[in-house]
Amino acid sequence: MKQEELDIILENHGKWLRSEGGERADLSNANLSNANLSNANLSDTNLSDTNLSYANLSYANLSYANLSNANLSNADLSNANLSYANLSDADLNWVNWQQVKGLTVICIQVDTTRKNNQIAYIKELHVWTTGCFQGKLYKLKASIEKTHKHNEKLKKRYYRVIDFILKEVAE
Repeated sequence: MKQEELDIILENHGKWLRSEGGERADLSNANLSNANLSNANLSDTNLSDTNLSYANLSYANLSYANLSNANLSNADLSNANLSYANLSDADLNWVNWQQVKGLTVICIQVDTTRKNNQIAYIKELHVWTTGCFQGKLYKLKASIEKTHKHNEKLKKRYYRVIDFILKEVAE
């Protein structure tokens, strides 16, 4: 989708949000990869099944947005508001989670063989992400055991980070 077309949709959505006419944005199934949506008000927008990979969503208002099945891999969600957003089955791998609002996200850098490897836990979704993995804790542990079965040092690092995150969430 071209930026000009997206800008018109967002302008009409803003009018709809302010009860000034316009219409609610429906960007479901759209290809918005690499789109610049920083500071955009996407509150209550339908973004299901949308490709938002590498999109700049910093400072965007995504409260109440439907992001189910959306591809958010490598998206910048820093300072975005995700309060009450539907993120079910969204691809959240390699997301920039700095200062995200509306979700409890704990993201820790892990010293591994890969550059910039991180483990992120999204408390409200009970979802863990690291590298190209996304899922529940028991699946993360199984993946660690399988991937690093011959490297006790790396396995211990991952488990220390997981234990730290679980302690932080419990507080």
